[in-house]
Amino acid sequence: MSLTKKLVAPAKPTRIPVSNNDIQYNFCKNPECGNFGVKPPVTLGTKKTYSIYAGSDGAPNLKCNICGEQPPLKSNRGIIEEIERISSYLYVAESKPIPTCPVATCENHTVPYGTKKAYRSFGYTASGAKRIQCTCGATFSIPKPTQRQRKTHYNIDIFKLLVNKVPLSRIVNILGISWEVLYNRIDFIHSQCIAFSANRENKLRDMPIERLYLSIDRQEYEVNWTERKDKRNIVLTAMASADNTTGYVFGIHPNFDHSLDKEKIEKDASKISDDSQPKPFRKYARLWLESDYVLARAKAKAKKAKAKAKLLTSSTLVEDIADVYDEIQLRNDIEAFDEKTDEEKLSSYGMQVHAEYTMIAHFYFLKNLMQNVKKWRFFLDQETGIRSACFGAFKQEIEQHRAEAFYVSIEKQMTVGDKRRLKEKAKERFDEIWPTIPNPTYDKVKLEMLKEEIRAVIQIGYYKDRWVHHPLPSMSEANKQMCWLTEHEFEDDENGDHVARLYNKVSLHGVDTFFEKIRRRMSMFERPIHSASNKGRTWNGYAAYNPAMVTKLLEIFRVTHNYIDTKKEKGEPATTPATRLGLARIPLDYKDILYYGS
Repeated sequence: MSLTKKLVAPAKPTRIPVSNNDIQYNFCKNPECGNFGVKPPVTLGTKKTYSIYAGSDGAPNLKCNICGEQPPLKSNRGIIEEIERISSYLYVAESKPIPTCPVATCENHTVPYGTKKAYRSFGYTASGAKRIQCTCGATFSIPKPTQRQRKTHYNIDIFKLLVNKVPLSRIVNILGISWEVLYNRIDFIHSQCIAFSANRENKLRDMPIERLYLSIDRQEYEVNWTERKDKRNIVLTAMASADNTTGYVFGIHPNFDHSLDKEKIEKDASKISDDSQPKPFRKYARLWLESDYVLARAKAKAKKAKAKAKLLTSSTLVEDIADVYDEIQLRNDIEAFDEKTDEEKLSSYGMQVHAEYTMIAHFYFLKNLMQNVKKWRFFLDQETGIRSACFGAFKQEIEQHRAEAFYVSIEKQMTVGDKRRLKEKAKERFDEIWPTIPNPTYDKVKLEMLKEEIRAVIQIGYYKDRWVHHPLPSMSEANKQMCWLTEHEFEDDENGDHVARLYNKVSLHGVDTFFEKIRRRMSMFERPIHSASNKGRTWNGYAAYNPAMVTKLLEIFRVTHNYIDTKKEKGEPATTPATRLGLARIPLDYKDILYYGS
């Protein structure tokens, strides 16, 4: 018997971040490429499908050896962490212990409250908590959500004032309450909104939805500085998705994690030299570390001058679209859009998340939230990161042609007069085409105008994306260009009507309407005042000083928008986005949310 030990080859270093919970985000994002959705080999030595090369900042990028697309690598672990963060509210109810009979020898000791014939109502305690009696005779109580509150009559007033443009300082003054009581009640309202929305939205997993037309965009919120010596703002980016048909907003997710201990994480990152590792292989890949911030500020100065000089030359929507493509090519990471400047800083507590990780997690969140959607239609703001995030999460649905994605770009700096002139011009073209259509109807003429524009498609930008102008403007989207990112042919569509109808659905109306309501109805999110004396920094007297407050108030407003705010058509009963979607039978009241679970 040989005494020589068998040599074991050392493990090969990984080329890409390993899959995590079956998620591998790193692959070619070109739907027309044979590598679309194909996972790269994890170890060195195989170069048939992909190569690895260093990007402009030294970070590793993936290169598809078929089509040449070069997506930056991302940490699958970081994506999972972010998915768990924004999805955590769905498991609030599951994490709370369900009351059972307190008698250990009773057969109902492990039977949850609510089980038929096991329990019955048995009045209330002196504090107003519901008392329950078991079949064995033992009783126990279920505390009210307001169990430890005094003066609970302020709760509804605070809720209403918060979502109807009243600043926090005025709420304190109007109601004659202390700041401590106000912040305590905001936390309570937020926790009730979270619990309520979790209860309703968990039903979405099993709800059959034939088609979902989702408009997806992002909005920035600035947090005021707290020291005169440091007048830099904290800038948060929130991703939101709204159903264009019902108006229901499925999520609004700022890139801030208030649950993390900044000091502890920075110390640990320094100890393990996390910032010396390639970004996608870091332990804290999804988080903005101070070292990332210092590096980003230095790089931002050079790029800012180039981008500004280019953007000043724009005069048309098409040129604006081309400028966005040019700006993206200036980035070190084409998917990272929240690069920091001298006018911004990171929060001194909690951790800011790299916005592209929140964006990616947002699409996985949508897919996990609604698992019975037959066909997805995504209408996306023009941003490479959004495109990649959508394709990364919905690669299988895109391959099966169950998901379609469009870029949408709208000229927003237009006067009412300009919008009316565009509508008049479109009406003239409509009247010209009308007599040329056999048995003309409004829909037939509209489709013909769309097909005319589709034939006149133009290619814009580095990727030669094909953009189509919408021929019939509305006042909210007067000048609109659309790009079909997942373009393919439909069977039995020789005359192009199917494609034209698909283009006609393209709109950011749902999410833009919600964003506009936030600006108008929440004083904390008004557009800030720009001052030349502050060197580009901004100030809003009503804005938050705590970034965690941004997350709380956005979620409170989302629940208000979905379940309480009504819309009434002539001759029809008032409805809310939740009633139109099927998550509620009737519009709800503030008290229905506040006292949920009592």
